[in-house]
Amino acid sequence: MRMIKKLLRRKVLIIGMLALMFSANAQNKAYVANHMFMATILSQTYGIPASVILAVASIESSGGNGPAARVLNNHFGMEGSNEIVNKNGHKSRYKQYANDLASYIDFCKLMTRKRFYHKLKNNPDPHAWVVAMRNAHYSEAPEEWEQKVMSVIHAIKSQVSKDFISKSLAVK
Repeated sequence: MRMIKKLLRRKVLIIGMLALMFSANAQNKAYVANHMFMATILSQTYGIPASVILAVASIESSGGNGPAARVLNNHFGMEGSNEIVNKNGHKSRYKQYANDLASYIDFCKLMTRKRFYHKLKNNPDPHAWVVAMRNAHYSEAPEEWEQKVMSVIHAIKSQVSKDFISKSLAVK
């Protein structure tokens, strides 16, 4: 009987994790679709791959659903001042932006101030950018952060390829 309960618990846990993964994947797809145009324009302006901009934003903002993204329009975990005080009288350490675009632009400007920027500007290889950001200590957990960002980049590329193919093959 114990063995059966243990197996059932394990299966329920696996099913729950799969459901969470599919939900997060759908959430990321929507986030990417909603911010793709903005990231593409900024990519052309600053020479940073759009996939890098989108992947970092998606991770740092939890697909736009994190509190800093929802309340402060901060999609990159940028620290700075804000005007929001929570019910306990505390202020967040995260910077407040007027809108999503301001957050995205601030991230791109931050990248232009990094040592690696001039070497990588207009380099389309997202992995080179992510490694440079990891080495510049963009994240507090660099290896884990790099894996997450690269995973999202692969998902973005897959999504863009599927969207392009489906639009190309659409009957007009």
